[in-house]
Amino acid sequence: MKPQTQPEWSQALEHLCAADAKLAALIEQVGPCTMAIPHEFSIFYSLARSIVYQQLAGSAAAAILGRVEGLFPKGKMTPKNLLAMEETALRGAGLSQNKLMALRDLAAKCLDGTVPNKRALAGMENEEIIERVSQVRGIGRWTVEMMLIFRLGRPDVLPVDDYGVRKGMQRLYKMRELPKKEAMQRKARKWHPWCSVGSWYMWRCSELPGPKPRVKAKPAAAKKAAGTRKKTATKKAASAAASRAK
Repeated sequence: MKPQTQPEWSQALEHLCAADAKLAALIEQVGPCTMAIPHEFSIFYSLARSIVYQQLAGSAAAAILGRVEGLFPKGKMTPKNLLAMEETALRGAGLSQNKLMALRDLAAKCLDGTVPNKRALAGMENEEIIERVSQVRGIGRWTVEMMLIFRLGRPDVLPVDDYGVRKGMQRLYKMRELPKKEAMQRKARKWHPWCSVGSWYMWRCSELPGPKPRVKAKPAAAKKAAGTRKKTATKKAASAAASRAK
């Protein structure tokens, strides 16, 4: 089988640099986009891996995933053999009950077509894919967006709920607060049709050394109210102590 080539992002960089001067400066600092697409992973495996990794440190999740894969012939986990595997064996590999149920639901929905195969996904729009795949237990919009970017190589995805992308935007555009969805969409309007690549640079921006973005200061009224509450609490404590001493 002919090996699949990795995407060439030069057209994306040309567009982004021309459209956004601040992003152009970041691209010059970070260098070319090195985002690669792992063609060897099936859609099922990519989503199963995401489920296992949820809310765990990378090393712990990798260890659990390795033990789970070790339960299957040649380490190949498929929807059919996952559903056939004994629950006690999967739990013994380190899966929580919730993740076990999510993996079984994913396997069932891959088999019944709720989660389309790669060929079917190729003809679907991003939002349709998100709607279909997020029907799986334990999988939300963010997880599907990561699949769209890092497994399917969709070039125009803006994950507005991702902390790293929000933090990168805050730093690049010197915002006082982490931007919300509407602000992010406005900033990224010039990025289309390359929002995935723009997002990749936001992740890199969030990791750069240097001063952290400023957090919006509390309004003066809020500070005054907080100080008043503190003084009141102190007076009450002193009064109670005096009463006990009598």
